[in-house]
Amino acid sequence: MKSLCRSISMTCGLVVTLLTVSIAHADLAPAEQAAVFKAAGFKKERGGQYIRCKEETATASYTPGRIEVADLNGDGQPEAWVKESSLYCYGQTAEYFVLVTKDSGGWRVLLENVGIPTVLTTKHFGWPDIEVGGPGFGKFPVYRWNGKSYVLRK
Repeated sequence: MKSLCRSISMTCGLVVTLLTVSIAHADLAPAEQAAVFKAAGFKKERGGQYIRCKEETATASYTPGRIEVADLNGDGQPEAWVKESSLYCYGQTAEYFVLVTKDSGGWRVLLENVGIPTVLTTKHFGWPDIEVGGPGFGKFPVYRWNGKSYVLRK
């Protein structure tokens, strides 16, 4: 039952995320968006889309790079989730994400993985734990901030 509730919660979270993408994306100026995509390893293609994994033949599951802005550690500075979706590129999970933060040197990667990130309520050194989910009902990995970077909780 707990696994079912978690799956329903993740699905609802994904739907809410998809519905708010255009609003969150608008929080960054175009030059800042380009810097975020570059830090996350995405390249700009013709038509203005940012892509990390190019499908050989375009599929209906593909969604190009998108940005969701959040302040995860409450410091008043934005962090950005950069996400791309594709069954071809990312298998059954169909989602890749990169979490970046801005510091004095520009945008830098904090965490990247294939999966659906869920920000948890537990925090360490001011940063929330992040669960990376996917298909199935098993126990999903949780990443915890150790003061310098996100590491897999053991």
